[in-house]
Amino acid sequence: MSSIVLRTEVPGPASRALVARRDAAVSGGSARLTGIAIARGKGATVTDVDGNTYIDFAGGIGTLAVGHTPLAVVEAIRAQAGDLIHMCSIVATYEPYVAVCERLNALTPGTFRKKSTLLNSGAEAVEAAVKIARAHTGRQALIVFEGAYHGRTNLTLGMTSKFTPFKHGFGPFPAEIYRLPFPNPYRRPAGLDIDAYIDHCIAQFDHALVAQVSPSAVAAVVVETVQGEGGFLPLPPRFAAHLRARCHEHGMLYVADEVQAGMARSGRLFAVEHYGLVPDLLVSGKSIAGGMPLAAVTGSADIMDAPAPGGLGGTYSGNPVACAAALATLEHIATPAFLNRARAVGDRLRDHLQQLQAAFPDTIGEVRGLGPMLAIELVQNPATRIPDAALTNALTAETLKRGVITLRAGLYGNCLRFLPPLDMSDEQIDEGMAVLAQALPAALAATREACT
Repeated sequence: MSSIVLRTEVPGPASRALVARRDAAVSGGSARLTGIAIARGKGATVTDVDGNTYIDFAGGIGTLAVGHTPLAVVEAIRAQAGDLIHMCSIVATYEPYVAVCERLNALTPGTFRKKSTLLNSGAEAVEAAVKIARAHTGRQALIVFEGAYHGRTNLTLGMTSKFTPFKHGFGPFPAEIYRLPFPNPYRRPAGLDIDAYIDHCIAQFDHALVAQVSPSAVAAVVVETVQGEGGFLPLPPRFAAHLRARCHEHGMLYVADEVQAGMARSGRLFAVEHYGLVPDLLVSGKSIAGGMPLAAVTGSADIMDAPAPGGLGGTYSGNPVACAAALATLEHIATPAFLNRARAVGDRLRDHLQQLQAAFPDTIGEVRGLGPMLAIELVQNPATRIPDAALTNALTAETLKRGVITLRAGLYGNCLRFLPPLDMSDEQIDEGMAVLAQALPAALAATREACT
């Protein structure tokens, strides 16, 4: 039975009317990627206000690893809202906040004693990690990487790499942020094999510790285990091991930003588990609370205790309802059955995408990712590897018309990324991928027509 049900054109009249109200009432700076208006969701599907049902490969940009409205999370939210909607953890202690921190301390890699702090969003959590690192080390400088996305606050925008649209018109940004190349094997210089290229990237990192900033001034190296907005680029294992070793050698903290890559998105609960790597601080968010606003920083207790009392926190940080949702989510997402299904989803998706690449070798330059965190990179020519952002935009439009929600990504806006619920059925994967296979030639035709 098909999951996709299309009753009107897309977007339909009710969606167009609600989106028109949004455009009239909401700041134009608030991004809107599609013209549909959603009324409800269940599992891997959402239904719009016109009654059209879509397979959702966007997943709230990675916040819905357990799917839309999972029963246990919904029940936990309802129960908690009946007891205590808000208190503020600064004013008083409540059990859900403590329980989430205890659970994260137990689940994150490392056998040492850990502590956590809770925030509202990934950006807040990254910023809190920076505060903790600076307080612990007494240093100010940060090392970040090209292609990184760390959030939209002023500090995290300074750490974020892509200028347009994220940073355009919003400067000045903070000082003491040093941006270094992130290994992208697909775009390595001609003539270098992958091992030689990784050697080159390692040498660039070490050179920067002399030419750009002394390691004695660096509080933290902040790196996404898999770059999200950057195009789903996993850290090459040898490069990751080198970063960890240099951090240990020089007293720089290794901060793993797993806001998008964590919570089973890579097929492990945390992506660093693929590397056997234990960061000093691990930042989690997005899918941690089943769609409710929550994020966290977890690390060694002595590091986490470095800020003075009152140095961390916020009015809504660790809201009781969000914490109740997180406890129900973690109860499900950390099980072997869920993680096994996440890996199976990744295997099936990758197989479909590789088949599509074989059918369109001049268009799909690379299929990449870690586990089910997958993307395809679209190019104008496989030899020159010129990014094709226009095709990517046309492709997201074509899949939407056919009932599948997809998202672009990448420094050049030419990647299609997949962030579906991780327990979606094989039938839904196959149906969604069949739509993608229909949409790609239509998008190619549309972009060719636009160029003539």
